[in-house]
Amino acid sequence: MFHKERHDQIVEYVQERGRASVAELAERFDVTEDCIRKDLKQLDGQGTIERVYGGAISISTSPERSVYKRMGVNTAEKASIAQKAFEQIKEGETVFLDISTTNVLLAGLLAKGQKRCIVISNMVDVLQELATNPALTVICTGGYVNLETNGYTGALTVSMLEQLRFDRAFFGAVGVDLDSGDVTTFDVDDGLVKSCVIRRARERYLVVDTHKFKAGGNYCYARLSDFGAVITDSPSPATKKALKALHVECI
Repeated sequence: MFHKERHDQIVEYVQERGRASVAELAERFDVTEDCIRKDLKQLDGQGTIERVYGGAISISTSPERSVYKRMGVNTAEKASIAQKAFEQIKEGETVFLDISTTNVLLAGLLAKGQKRCIVISNMVDVLQELATNPALTVICTGGYVNLETNGYTGALTVSMLEQLRFDRAFFGAVGVDLDSGDVTTFDVDDGLVKSCVIRRARERYLVVDTHKFKAGGNYCYARLSDFGAVITDSPSPATKKALKALHVECI
């Protein structure tokens, strides 16, 4: 197969499926994984696909980086997920809410509710919602301000969180790969904060709408097996089967 012909077929393959891993493409086109990585780098440069950690995604499914542009997307699905997440929180618990547009809605439910608990977050939008309810003890992590996520990340944030323990923590993600089990984000500093909280939390939940199963970031901060449950909106039978195989509850 000619070089250009393989490139055209890779683009077509990725566009049809939304995403593809390096290993999958190497097997499909009978070439080495190193060859595929070079192909993906060239195609990314041409703007025909987007190269991500472990593979590529189609431009049409490439996730938006800015949190402000994601606020009004898939709101019905996120509201459903936030309600399910709210129901997991018990009176008197210490809870962490990660940088996530779904967690902004969860914070709104906590702000309107009667549950007395301690809530820590590194997202400014979440903190603003929580601060309206005097029944909540609200703690801001501090740290470097990431303008794309309107949240605190970096070494200062991690150093503060390393001293705390959480009963429950709710995490967002840019993408979830059901084949590899990778859970990704865009920013390394954001990923390091997430990884730190995973180590410090007793119960860990991934809060993602089903569109995230067709998207991907470029930094893997966790594996699906690191979470006790995935809270999502309307998972397909295939998604439920994949999560069950990884021993992860689907709520």
